[in-house]
Amino acid sequence: MKSLYLRIYLTVVAVLLAFALIGGWLAHRQIEREREQAEQAQDERLQAMADLLERALPPADAPAFEQAHALRRWSLQLRMPLALESATGERLASTPRFERRQELGEGSPPKVLTLSDGRRLLVLRPWRPRAGLPPVFGPLFERAHVLGLLFVLLFIGVALGAYPVVRRLTRRLETLKRGVERFGAGELQHRVAVDGKDEVAALAQSFNQSAERVSALVRAHQSLVANASHELRSPLARLKMALALRDETGPNPRLDQEVARNLAELDGLIEELLMSARLEASAPQRQRVDLLGLAAEECAQAGLALESELPEAAVQGEERLLRRALRNLLENAKRYGGSEQDLELCRRGTWLDVRVRDRGPGVPPELTERIFEPFFRLPGHAEVAGGVGLGLSLVRQIALAHQGSVRCEPRPGGGSVFVLSLPAA
Repeated sequence: MKSLYLRIYLTVVAVLLAFALIGGWLAHRQIEREREQAEQAQDERLQAMADLLERALPPADAPAFEQAHALRRWSLQLRMPLALESATGERLASTPRFERRQELGEGSPPKVLTLSDGRRLLVLRPWRPRAGLPPVFGPLFERAHVLGLLFVLLFIGVALGAYPVVRRLTRRLETLKRGVERFGAGELQHRVAVDGKDEVAALAQSFNQSAERVSALVRAHQSLVANASHELRSPLARLKMALALRDETGPNPRLDQEVARNLAELDGLIEELLMSARLEASAPQRQRVDLLGLAAEECAQAGLALESELPEAAVQGEERLLRRALRNLLENAKRYGGSEQDLELCRRGTWLDVRVRDRGPGVPPELTERIFEPFFRLPGHAEVAGGVGLGLSLVRQIALAHQGSVRCEPRPGGGSVFVLSLPAA
């Protein structure tokens, strides 16, 4: 995790450095462009000034004092240090400011403008002693220095500010990593703290939700294994006892029936366990199933009445699983439902309801959800009543796998109604 922290922090710093370098390069290019434009504009102004002075100055053959007088007058008006040389390079006139700047060596070399008659006009750009640069260029270079300093300060400030942000982020990731390791080591009740509302907090919340589901599944499987072991042990013990008695007493039809019944119970238990495991491992196959036809077949086999006014009733699902759900509901009604049981198939909007009704002792309201848990039996329903407590649990699994539901309702006049609801095709 430390390497992740360093990678994140160094990435942030590298991005900031790249931003500073690119920003500095762009600023430098802009300043250079402005400098070139300023130089070009000044050269154009100086050339225009030279054209003006050429027309205003006395001709080249005029006396030197006239040329000097005119040059000084125009220098004062233009506020520019000027000097005038002949075509041969002889100094004809210069202003005091030009001579003083030349003696002190201040500023840049003079700009030489050649007039049409061969004379040369020397111009010194205005100069500020503080900056040592012409006023046109001084602000540009000062701006470059200021921008460079600002980039450096910005880089340092953001790099320092990014450290606690990155450290806090990676610390939360480290906490999440330790929580995952503890959960993986077997501490199924361990959860991580959800701090904040960002992606890391969402990840921690998702981990807690997943851990809760995994813990519930592990507890359910542990309970299933424990209950399955108990349920398998009971018929096996009865088989062992029946076989031992048969060895002692010889062939006995009653013992043979007991052996056959216990074998059938074992077979049913194993089949329901395998079907439950398959439902958890994979989704059912989808095809159009005639639910009305299935209900008619199962009711005929169970010897129960079917009530339905629907011309047809079809759902999308796996026929084998839906048949098993109907069979389990009907067997449950025959086992505990007293003397009156039937099945009603009706439509409720976009749903098809299979209602298996009985006149049995009913289910207490506080237990209408628990009866769908694996291996749960109502108080007073002993093993001798038949069944192993997986039938209704398997019905719920099949219903959920088909985006449906199952519930138990009290029946007016006594008894129960088990309602299997499935989306109509």
